[in-house]
Amino acid sequence: MLKNEIINLTAGLITPHGGILCERYLSDIERIAYQPKLTALPSHTLTQRQLCDLELLLNGGFSPLKGFMNFADYEATLNSMCLANGTLWPMPVMLDVTRSFANKLKVGNEIALRDSEGIPLAILKINDLWIPDKSAEAFKIFGTVDEKHPGVDYLLNRTEEVYLGGEVSGLVAPRHHDFSHLRHTPGKLRSLFARLGWSQIVAFQTRNPMHRAHYELTLRAAKNYEVNLLIHPSVGMTKLGDIDHYTRVRCYEKLLTRYPSKSTYLSLLPLAMRMGGPKEALWHAIIRKNYGCTHFIVGRDHAGPGRNAQGQDFYDQYAAQELVQQNQDKLGIIMIPFQEMVYVRSKAQYYPIDQIEDKQDILNISGTELRKKLQEGQEIPEWFSFPDVIAELYKTYPAKDQQGLTIFFTGLSGAGKSTLANALLHKLMEIGGRSVTLLDGDLVRQNLSSELGFSKEHRNINILRIGYIASEITKHRGIAICASIAPYLTTRQKVREMVSAVGNFIEIYVSTSLEVCERKDHKGLYAKARLGLIQEFTGISDPYEVPTDSELIISTEDVDIDHNINLILDYLKNKGFISKNENKNHSQKACEVEIISKHLKINHL
Repeated sequence: MLKNEIINLTAGLITPHGGILCERYLSDIERIAYQPKLTALPSHTLTQRQLCDLELLLNGGFSPLKGFMNFADYEATLNSMCLANGTLWPMPVMLDVTRSFANKLKVGNEIALRDSEGIPLAILKINDLWIPDKSAEAFKIFGTVDEKHPGVDYLLNRTEEVYLGGEVSGLVAPRHHDFSHLRHTPGKLRSLFARLGWSQIVAFQTRNPMHRAHYELTLRAAKNYEVNLLIHPSVGMTKLGDIDHYTRVRCYEKLLTRYPSKSTYLSLLPLAMRMGGPKEALWHAIIRKNYGCTHFIVGRDHAGPGRNAQGQDFYDQYAAQELVQQNQDKLGIIMIPFQEMVYVRSKAQYYPIDQIEDKQDILNISGTELRKKLQEGQEIPEWFSFPDVIAELYKTYPAKDQQGLTIFFTGLSGAGKSTLANALLHKLMEIGGRSVTLLDGDLVRQNLSSELGFSKEHRNINILRIGYIASEITKHRGIAICASIAPYLTTRQKVREMVSAVGNFIEIYVSTSLEVCERKDHKGLYAKARLGLIQEFTGISDPYEVPTDSELIISTEDVDIDHNINLILDYLKNKGFISKNENKNHSQKACEVEIISKHLKINHL
C-alpha cells in the first residue's frame, strides 16, 4: 500500500491525502549538464524571505506554484485570491530585484539564484518582469497601506522595484544546520504519516512559544476531532520582536513530552510570514494540505499583525475563521475553529473564552506582557506556562542589565555627539559588567567605509554598516555606542529594527541648533559648505530629518557635559540597563565627593 501511495513526488502525482505535490529539483544528469552554464548566468543573491519562498517552491510546499508568479497570476491573486487558472491562492509570491539588475534581463533569460554564501540553489527562467504598484498591492492583500502593518512596511520599504516571474529548477536544497532532525519536506512528512499509520492529521501553526493555553487548545482539537496532531511552527521570517526560532523550538521540544504517547509530532516550516491575517490563514491551510494534513486549526486573530496607527486591530478577531470557512469547499482541508483559551481562576482550568460568563474570573498574559516580564526578570506564574518552558525562555532573556544594548547618538555635525559618546564609554567602562564598543562616525569612516563618498546613497550605506556592527555587538550582549549624523529618518528606522530584532535600542537626539554647531565648527566644514566646496552637507545643502521617536533629547548648548552624561546614566538606570547596585545616582556621588573633600580640608586646617 505504501509503495502505491508515495509515488514519484518529483513528477507531481496525486499524493495519499489528495492534492498535487510538485517538487522542482533537477535530476542528477540535468544538474551536471547545467554546471558549465552557471558561471556565465546572471546571479541574484536571495534575501532571507526569498530564500524561504524558494525552499517551499522547490519542495512542493507552495504547490501548485512551479515558480515565482508571472504577471497574470499576480493580478489574479490580488483581485480574486486565485491564480489565473482559477486555483485558490491568496498570497502573491514573486522575486523582487533592483531596477539596475532587471535592466540587464529580458523574458526568456535564465538567472542563477544563490544563497548568501554564493551557493547556486536554483535556476529561474524568466517569463515575466514588471514594475508593480506596491500601494495597490498592499491595499488588496492586506486591506491597508498603513506602514504599522509589518507586511505593508516590508512591501513598501524593503522590496525592490521590479518583480520577476518564472519557473524554478532546483539544483540543491537550501542547507539548514539547526534542528535538521525536525525539518521535513512535504514528501518526507507524508511518508512519515503513512509509516505511523496516521490518516487524519491536524496542523497547528504558531510563531510564538507554546504555553498552557496552546497545549489545552491543541489537546482538545486532537481529542474532539479524533485526529493526530502536527505542531508545525513557522521558523522563517516572522514579526519583528518575536522570540527567535532557536528558543521557540527548544520550548516546543519540552512541551512535546506532555502529549499522549505517539499522538503528536513536531516539524518545522521554513515559511516567511507576511502577517496577512485572514488571507494568510487561508494560505497556511493550503500549505498544510501540501504537507499531508487533513485538518487545520485556525484560532483567534490568526497571523494578526497587531494594531494600526489608531491603536486598533488591523483585522477582526475571528475574520480569519470566517474567510477560511467561506472557502472550505475549495480548500480540501477541514478547518477546526477555536476561541481564545483563557485560565479561569475559580476553576483552576483553561476554557474557551466564549464559555465564560464572569470575565472578572479570567487570568491572562499577552505576548507583549510576557516579553516584558521576561526582559525585566519578573516571575512567570505556573498557571500560564510549564516550568521547563519558562526555563528555556529565561536562557534567552537574562537580567536586563546583562542584555545587549545599542545607544545611538544622532544630530548635526558639531552637535557634541562624539564628545558625549566618548564620555559615556568611559562611564560605562567604569561601572563594568559588559563589554562596551564605541562606533564613532569619523572612526568608522576611516576603518570601515574609507571607499565611500558623501552622497546620500553612500551616507546611508555607512549608517547601515554601523547598524549591522551594532546589532552584532548587541546580539552578543555587549553595549554599542554609535555617534553619527545619520540625517535620514528611514535609515535610522532600519538601524532601529536591525538592532531591536536582537536586543535593545536607545536613540539619543543631540538637538544642538545649526547656529551653535556652525559657531563651534573646529574643522571648518560649515564654512566650506557655505562656499560650495562640500556638496550635500547636512544642515546646509541637505536637510537633517529631525527624529520623531527618540528615547532621549539632549542639548549641549550652555549645558555641562557631566549634566548630560548623568541624564543618560539615570535613564539607563531607571530602565534597568544598569544595575541599581552598581550605579548610584551620579549627582549623589558627586555630592558625596564634594562633602568628603570639604571634610578633608577642614581636618587639614
